[in-house]
Amino acid sequence: MANITAGMVAELRAKTDAPMMECKKALTEAEGDMVKAEELLRVKLGSKASKASARVTAEGVIAIATAGKSGAMLEVNCETDFVTKNDSFLALANAAAQLIAAHHPDTIDALSALAYSQDGFGPTLEDVRKGLVGKIGENMSFRRFRYFDGSSKLTSYLHGTRIGVVVEFEGDEAAARDVAMHVAAMKPVSLTSADVPAELIERERSVATAKAAESGKPADIASKMIEGAVQKYLKEVSLFNQPFVKNDKQTVEQMLQAAKTQVKAFTMYVVGEGIERKVDDFAAEVAAQVAAAKQTA
Repeated sequence: MANITAGMVAELRAKTDAPMMECKKALTEAEGDMVKAEELLRVKLGSKASKASARVTAEGVIAIATAGKSGAMLEVNCETDFVTKNDSFLALANAAAQLIAAHHPDTIDALSALAYSQDGFGPTLEDVRKGLVGKIGENMSFRRFRYFDGSSKLTSYLHGTRIGVVVEFEGDEAAARDVAMHVAAMKPVSLTSADVPAELIERERSVATAKAAESGKPADIASKMIEGAVQKYLKEVSLFNQPFVKNDKQTVEQMLQAAKTQVKAFTMYVVGEGIERKVDDFAAEVAAQVAAAKQTA
C-alpha cells in the first residue's frame, strides 16, 4: 500500500478544492497516483473537483516579442512572486524574448550562449542570469520558448505577466487579438474537436464511464450518457466551438467568419504549468529542529 503523506493530500486539495478527507480517500484508492486520484474525485464530486486543476504554483513571467510575421514567446521562472516584479528580472526576460525573435536559437543552451549584457554582467545571457541570481539572491531559469518563423501574421496578448498567447492568423488583426484574449480566458486545448489529443479524450471518457456506471442506468442509456459527455467536452475545449467571450451568442468560429479572418494556430503559456512545487511540512521541520537542538544541548 502506498504511503499517503500530508503533503500529497495538500497538493491534491490545492488542485481540486475537494475536502481534505476526500482527497486522502482518493489517494489511498489510487495508491498514491495523483492523476488517478484527481479523476476519482471528479467521478465522486463532479465538476467541482476540477475547478482549480489549472492552478499553478511555480513563479515567473511570460515574455513576448513580435515583429510582423516573426516573433517569440518565453517563460522565465523564479522562486517567489516578489522577484517577478523586479525590474532587472523583467528586463532579462524581455531581452531574452527579443534575442529569440532575432536569432531563433534551437535550445535553451543556445539561447543562453547569445551575446547580452545587463547590470554590469555579461557577455552572454547566461552570464547575466548567473549575475542576477547572485545579486537578487534567488534562482531563476529559462524554462521554455517558441520561435514563430514568419509563415503567418502574428498577434499576441499578455494577461499580466503570467499568461501569454500568440495567435497565427490571416485577416483582421483586431479579430485575431480578440481570439488571443479569448484563449487566455477560456484556455482551449486545440483549434477544433478533431485536434483534441487522444489521451485527453480517453481520460474524459473514463470519467464519463465511471459516472454512468454509478448512475445505474441501463447499458444503452449509459452508452448515450458517455458519448454525450465526451461530445460536450470536445466542444468545451476546442477553440472554434467555444462561445466567444465578447459575445456568447456566437462561437469563435462564427466571429472569425464574420470578420473574414482565419486563425491557423495558437500557442498559450501559463507560468508554472506542469511544475510541482515542494509542499513544506512545517510541523516536521519544527520537530526536526527541536530534535537537532536536543542532540547539541
